[in-house]
Amino acid sequence: MKPLAGKVALVAGATRAAGRGIAVELGAAGATVYVTGRTTRARQSEMSRPETIEDTAELVDKAGGHGIAVPVDHLDPDQVRELVARIESEQGALHILVNDIWGQYGEPDWDKTVWESSLESGLRLLELGVNTHAITSHFALPLLIKTPGGLVVEMTDGTNDYNASNYRVSFFYDVAKGAVSRMAFALAHELKQYDAAAVLLTPGWLRSEAMLDGFGVREENWRDATEQIPHFAISESPSYVGRAVAALAADPDVRRWNGKSTSSGELAQLYGFTDLDGSRPDAWRYIVDIQDPGKPADTTGYR
Repeated sequence: MKPLAGKVALVAGATRAAGRGIAVELGAAGATVYVTGRTTRARQSEMSRPETIEDTAELVDKAGGHGIAVPVDHLDPDQVRELVARIESEQGALHILVNDIWGQYGEPDWDKTVWESSLESGLRLLELGVNTHAITSHFALPLLIKTPGGLVVEMTDGTNDYNASNYRVSFFYDVAKGAVSRMAFALAHELKQYDAAAVLLTPGWLRSEAMLDGFGVREENWRDATEQIPHFAISESPSYVGRAVAALAADPDVRRWNGKSTSSGELAQLYGFTDLDGSRPDAWRYIVDIQDPGKPADTTGYR
């Protein structure tokens, strides 16, 4: 019942949204989960959101795992080095690394060219969405490869196929997501000889805390938001992508995923898990087939 009992995970960027969902579901599978971020009960990050890493750690405990909250700015190499040294000292191993760090304040400059966009905010986006992943991998992977069968999950927005043929409505956002995709590709080559796997994973249309607030709904009544945005009907909770990561981590043949791009919807079909409501939304197939062509919202056959 606890397939990840005895496993140690680091979810970098676990304060809220997908990172929180992943941490909690890894805990539900029995893992010890280090949850990091910049917002604590004593200090907020530039996101100015109420969620904290301590809250996430408590949710991991409640789910049946062991959550350990560690305040970390993943742009600071010294802080990341100390984090990994602590994990090694306390646990002796690291089996799962999830690079989910983002932390962008506000929205990117959607529908603006690179020269029309704010250079300051654009470069900050690249720092938070790209540099943090590289810094964390640099320090965490030497510990992860000490144990065969390790898993690295690079979190992004959009599958490789989708992002390769679609401009993501902002130069800096597009570049950030493309860079993370290439990171997963490069890590797959570097980890292969150590019997470890690197996977690029995307959720679908995520019902994050900020998204729910923006629509004025809660998880319990999220469908009310479809009156504003009909295609929101294909959305998914953070638990869904969390269950995707837990399924990958529990797969004894996870190496078959090395270097591949996948989604929560695809993995649900393969591993059999569901979202909180018992459905299996396949958002990226829906986006290609229904949303992007401008067809009326209809999730029949997609959840």
